[in-house]
Amino acid sequence: MIIVFVFYYLPMYGIVIAFKDINYAKGIWGSDWVGLDNFKFFFQSQDAMRITRNTLLLNGVFIAVGIFFAVVIGLMMAELGRRWVRIFQTILFFPYFLSWVVVGFITYILLNPSYGVIDKALEWMNLTPVDWYSKPGYWPVILTLTYLWKNVGYTAIIFFTGLIAIDTTYYEAASIDGATRFQQIRKISIPLIVPLITLLVILNIGRIFYSDFGLFYFIPRDAGMLYSTTDVVDTYVFRALRVTGDIGMASAASLYQAIVGLVLVFSTNLIVRKFNKENALF
Repeated sequence: MIIVFVFYYLPMYGIVIAFKDINYAKGIWGSDWVGLDNFKFFFQSQDAMRITRNTLLLNGVFIAVGIFFAVVIGLMMAELGRRWVRIFQTILFFPYFLSWVVVGFITYILLNPSYGVIDKALEWMNLTPVDWYSKPGYWPVILTLTYLWKNVGYTAIIFFTGLIAIDTTYYEAASIDGATRFQQIRKISIPLIVPLITLLVILNIGRIFYSDFGLFYFIPRDAGMLYSTTDVVDTYVFRALRVTGDIGMASAASLYQAIVGLVLVFSTNLIVRKFNKENALF
């Protein structure tokens, strides 16, 4: 609780930066108040709609596709023997520990326009190579596949843990009644992990406006040609600070990000409560 208070609550005083024209000589509190001018500048720019659309759509795809494949892989692991589960766990979980910088270099080895493995394979098959870093249309798929490769193993293990915690007497009774393994999965396994699925969905939706900076920055390599499909709030804020040094506008974008996330958590939880109060987060 002390760590949460120090690193999450104390820094919240910095919200005032979003409403000020920061002057380094005057400091945060001495700088002039500008009200909502930073927000006006942000929302009146062409960037606001683009980064909002990219952030919501891409993260929405990550949540839907990621949860689906994690559940499928978790179910597959529950059907394997203990020895194979350990091997499978290691293979799936290993990418989760890799830095996005490392994953970015691996991706670049595959997609390099001159020496990339994929383009060389296309040449070998007498197909036209693709300059991946100048074709924004391909990148929603590339980012989704990269996200799955790195993260799906972690979520799958969470579901696997939930599955092995299910009382085996349910399966024994179903087997006696003549249920096939597929029927047991459909009627027992999936319904009993629905609360866990719901919990993860709510938590992920709460962070749908917070993108994985490493994924969106290091995988596309901050290529300007790809901003139309890869630029999200986090990369926009970073670039606003690095290029323009506009702390006020960057803080306004971050505050907008936090408020939308909070609204989404409460909204999603309210919808879940209407259908099943027990599955709600609060």
